[in-house]
Amino acid sequence: MNKSFLLLLLLSFVGFGAMQAQDYGTGIGLRGGPAQGITVKHFISSTDAIEGIISTRWQGWVITGLYEIHKEPFEVRELKVYYGAGAHIGWWYDTDASWADPGDSYTIIGIDAILGLEYSFNEIPISLSLDWKPAFNLIGYTGGWFDGGGISVRYIF
Repeated sequence: MNKSFLLLLLLSFVGFGAMQAQDYGTGIGLRGGPAQGITVKHFISSTDAIEGIISTRWQGWVITGLYEIHKEPFEVRELKVYYGAGAHIGWWYDTDASWADPGDSYTIIGIDAILGLEYSFNEIPISLSLDWKPAFNLIGYTGGWFDGGGISVRYIF
């Protein structure tokens, strides 16, 4: 998916959502880091959310689902700390990564954890988050991946 289309999609939501400083309903946006992609977060209660991430890395795709708990440990209503866990499935095709044999492809299935900070702006319907998302592949190229941090920008409605 090209970046111009994603930006256009995000901008098309402007004006359709209700601006909420605390626990918004749903947010959709972009995620950057070692793996880049699309993120969708939806609150199922005032503190619990589910997040889906579709990301690309090493000439492949990974789909991740997470369950997250949000807490307000500081005296800043817009700032939340969150943590959670989930799972992923993915495909790496003919990767040229230094850890793989040249030309190898992998189907992976594994588990994930997440720990992060999220700030939702009062003035605009945008949230920013910074997180660390380690993962462990159980099937395919097995092992731990501890470089899964990211920055996400979401339009919230």
